[in-house]
Amino acid sequence: MKKYLLPITLAGALLGMGACEKFLELEPHSQGIAVENSSADSVFYKSAAEVEAALAGAYGEFKNEYWQLDHFVNADAQSDDAYAGGDNPANFQIDDYRLDATNSNVGRDWRYLYAAIGKCNTIINNTRAINDPNLSDTRKNQIIGEASFIRAYSYFQAVQLWGDVPLQLKEVTSISADKLEEIYPQLFPERAPQAAVYAQIIADLETALASVPPTQPHKGYATQGAVNAMLAKVYATREPHDWSKVKQYCDAVIAGGYTLLPDYEQLWNNANENSAESIFEINYNGGASDGNWGTKIFRGLDWKKFNLPSNDLVAAFDAEGDVIRKNAAITFLDVSGKWSDAHWPQTQYPFINKWRNFQEGSNQNYIFIRLADIMLLKAEAMNELGDPAGASVLVNLIRNRVNLPAISAGTQASMRLTIEKERRLELAFEGHRWYDLKRTGRAIEVMNNAKGPNGVNLGYALTPERLVWPVPQAELDKNLKLIQNPGY
Repeated sequence: MKKYLLPITLAGALLGMGACEKFLELEPHSQGIAVENSSADSVFYKSAAEVEAALAGAYGEFKNEYWQLDHFVNADAQSDDAYAGGDNPANFQIDDYRLDATNSNVGRDWRYLYAAIGKCNTIINNTRAINDPNLSDTRKNQIIGEASFIRAYSYFQAVQLWGDVPLQLKEVTSISADKLEEIYPQLFPERAPQAAVYAQIIADLETALASVPPTQPHKGYATQGAVNAMLAKVYATREPHDWSKVKQYCDAVIAGGYTLLPDYEQLWNNANENSAESIFEINYNGGASDGNWGTKIFRGLDWKKFNLPSNDLVAAFDAEGDVIRKNAAITFLDVSGKWSDAHWPQTQYPFINKWRNFQEGSNQNYIFIRLADIMLLKAEAMNELGDPAGASVLVNLIRNRVNLPAISAGTQASMRLTIEKERRLELAFEGHRWYDLKRTGRAIEVMNNAKGPNGVNLGYALTPERLVWPVPQAELDKNLKLIQNPGY
């Protein structure tokens, strides 16, 4: 009987509202945003300025706690590149694969991603109705394309973290008894199968590709290169992988005018932001209103920082003789008298070194997608398509920049591991490692063999159920149609 209680209660509330058609500050479950529309007609935005401000707000979601902090915890501390560090029990659960549905990070990450999705839904569904001579049809299409890119980016995160997730593509702006059948699934959505979520991500990216420009004022906006890069990543992640599509979209990125910086250090010295290698990069102006506080979470001597570089990663750099990328990625400092950690001595304590402006009000940009990532993804596609020799050419271009010797093609199986290692060393602490291990089916084997101090196994016990997160308990409590992932 309990499953019918919420519909009956909602219906009663709707009937009590009579003919009221506009409902202020309605918060759809699992969407996490307030939908506000108090106008007397059905037009959500009245002017070009309003929808441009809405789009800026959607881009602003890339500067929230999810992207400044949690994204790197999820991708790096959940992998063999970093330990949780710090003193946050929620992060310890993520690091040790002991998550539960009440974990605070799990709940807030769900809310952050669906807040971005909700903002994009409103833009996508209402922009064409604007009647403003200052807003051309071309610009309307571009705005919808950019919002579609952001929505796809958010859903790509969600589907990788939770697997099946609610697929919400509309916002609720009016509510009445006669619309109960229409609005109920929007307020209380079921989890959509991953295949459907990926299909929508691809559809959104194809919409974006048709309307966003090749260049923008800086790399923090959707461009054709960024969209092509995301399409390559999606086709490399969705099951079954489509390596021909991966190669196609990687080729489109590479043909888009991007180039590797000649010196790996130039990516991190803060003198080359929005460089020729960068494809999608979150820009910060600094100060109280637009500062990147996330960098201070990973570096500094004032308190014990998060995402402590792992012994396993340092050993991988050393085994490869990869001095340039190791020094760019990790710095060792003396923290004697400040704090201790079982993984490292106080006199040689590592910090992430790629995000170097870690002062209050930092203007440090975050690079989310860059050319080296896409070149190595193309190498992976070529190898899977039966061309390990062609793959080795791309890998050697990446290695040559950091003065490492060329590798030979070898077999397809050996090249898989070579590319995996190269991605790890090239892209350390940039938010890729956990997702790479998952999509290649290597996460369980790699993590359960990860080594700590003195080469001793860390004792992780990763299982297939723990490759995805639990649905937040708060979402289950308010939406009986949501089903928890197995094992939680």
